[in-house]
Amino acid sequence: MNNQPSTKTNSVALLSVMLCFFCMGFVDLVGTASNYVKAEQDLTDTVANVLPSLVFFWFLIFSVPTSVLMNKIGKKQTVLLSMVVTALSLALPIFGNSFPLMLVAFSLLGIGNALMQTSLNPLMALVSGGQNLASQLTFGQFVKAIASFMAPLIAGWGYKALIPTFGLDWRVLFAIYFVVSVAATILLWATPIHEEKSAEQLPGIGTQFANCFRLLGVPVVLLSFLGIVCHVGIDVGTNTTAPKLLMERVGMTLDEAGFATSLYFIFRTIGCLTGSYFLRVLKTRTFFIISVCMMAASMLLMAVGDTKMLLYAGIALVGYGNSNVFSMCFATALESMPNKQNEVSGLMIMGLFGGTIFPLLMGLMSDAMGQVGAVIVMAVGVAYLFTYIKQVRK
Repeated sequence: MNNQPSTKTNSVALLSVMLCFFCMGFVDLVGTASNYVKAEQDLTDTVANVLPSLVFFWFLIFSVPTSVLMNKIGKKQTVLLSMVVTALSLALPIFGNSFPLMLVAFSLLGIGNALMQTSLNPLMALVSGGQNLASQLTFGQFVKAIASFMAPLIAGWGYKALIPTFGLDWRVLFAIYFVVSVAATILLWATPIHEEKSAEQLPGIGTQFANCFRLLGVPVVLLSFLGIVCHVGIDVGTNTTAPKLLMERVGMTLDEAGFATSLYFIFRTIGCLTGSYFLRVLKTRTFFIISVCMMAASMLLMAVGDTKMLLYAGIALVGYGNSNVFSMCFATALESMPNKQNEVSGLMIMGLFGGTIFPLLMGLMSDAMGQVGAVIVMAVGVAYLFTYIKQVRK
């Protein structure tokens, strides 16, 4: 790992990367947005869940090509490209809220986020010097979570206050995040970050793709990939399903139930902030076991809870428990293949495709048997994470 002073000690570079982590959190507005689109256009759960599923579908397509692109143009340039695509995706809903327009906007948001998540984590390792990687990535996830929990609050405020004045209603969320993404892009572009160029001649693109996918033959890489599939599926699933649980069982309106999404992200934010400390003082495996046990308890509460407080408790537990799973799986994979970080990063981010698989299955199950069906799908993901425990370093 390169430890040049120009990257290790550059606080401006660290600030610019952290602001990009904040922009990475914009992808989590899909749960809030899909619920508003569902209500406005009277969609079924299955159809409405196409929106978050579409966002995460692009991780399957673009993650590995992004790792190849990083080898060619560098980490910083790849992150800048991702920021431009993200800004464009946020601009489109400002001009309308038709279902086709939202499909295009969410597709671009997914493409931009796939580029960003594949390249930003390695860029973070470069800027920070590579020390305490799991802790550093967790702090980045904390910054990301701030944007996530703000999204439903901004949308709810816009829905109540802005319709008579500006006509943007809940879509003011896109306008605000668009401005932030442009500012983050300019700051990163203006910040010098030194990247060592490999002296080795890169193989052809086809060979790079083959070498990348060949890493899935390494057991720890494959199992970490599946761990991230489950983590993201549970994350997006809770983001989308939490308000529906309160509407179904407690009789809340969509506007009132939107707090459940904020509650989830508040506890995920707290989990990321405290996790960056716990990962320094506890064994990684110990903290992983604690996290997954909290998630198991949350699944039980969300499956059988019939009061507001029980459901809030379940949502809070999964928010905290799931907050550090990504960082621990990602760091486990990266540290197992230190000379293949770009390729491993691409494979791990491809695991965010779980955000497509889980909502689609949850939508089908919830249409068939109510929101408990969606919880059952997420519980399967939690069960897998128990089997992953032995892969996490002690």
